[in-house]
Amino acid sequence: MKKLVALMLVGAMTAAMVTGCGSSADTSASTDAAAEDTAADAEAADAKSDLAYVKEKGTLVVGITEFEPMDYKDENGEWIGFDADMAKAFAESLGVTAEFQVIDWDNKILELDGKTIDCVWNGMTLTDEVTSAMECTDAYLNNAQVVVVPVDVADQYQDEESLKDLSFAVEAGSAGEAEVSALGLNYTPVSSQADALMEVASKSSDAAVIDSLMAGAMIGEGTGYADLTYTIGLNSEEYGVGFRKGSDLAAALNDYFTTSLEDGSMEKVAETYGVQAALIK
Repeated sequence: MKKLVALMLVGAMTAAMVTGCGSSADTSASTDAAAEDTAADAEAADAKSDLAYVKEKGTLVVGITEFEPMDYKDENGEWIGFDADMAKAFAESLGVTAEFQVIDWDNKILELDGKTIDCVWNGMTLTDEVTSAMECTDAYLNNAQVVVVPVDVADQYQDEESLKDLSFAVEAGSAGEAEVSALGLNYTPVSSQADALMEVASKSSDAAVIDSLMAGAMIGEGTGYADLTYTIGLNSEEYGVGFRKGSDLAAALNDYFTTSLEDGSMEKVAETYGVQAALIK
């Protein structure tokens, strides 16, 4: 009888141990599943489209520098220009407001990835560096990098060979910097193309390399830099707008460009700022 009771007790203890082990495994499985669900939720949040993100917060934050005729302030302190006006119109089509944030051009990719801005829309040249780091639109304007010098010495600098002894001012991180660097020229990086012009006007630098569209708007007769002119072009290039890598806003803007070209509104804005000849249709 005692042996029977002992055997019964052993059986009960074994069953309890088996049940206990099963409970522990179930708990562990549940914990793992919960962790996976949390990770999946976090991944889904990160994957939320940029379009949805911008619409939810109600603003499209545009990274710019002061760059006439693309982005610059009028007498009332309002941002205007071909790019500024197009950005406002695009934002309105999304049901949001365009906000303009002046950035350090050399840090534009960091600004995008850190979400302090939503796009770079400022006469940005579509270089290999830009297209590999950003989700870019199709090209919408043609451009070139041109050499700017004082009018009274312009006839001395009509080819690349003549530039080798000049000191240049160029915007840091710009296509202009890439061109003078490739040619092995002596240069000083500055914060913006506008600053590069000031360097030449003050004779701190012999020359500058800036975008041809900016040169057409800001130097020569009838401008604030009447004593400067541009001579040779160093390249030909195209402008695009950059978003975060993988962003669906680039496709949305391409669609908007197509529509605004077809209805004539894009050309009308271009005519306002004298860049209609550079439009890519």
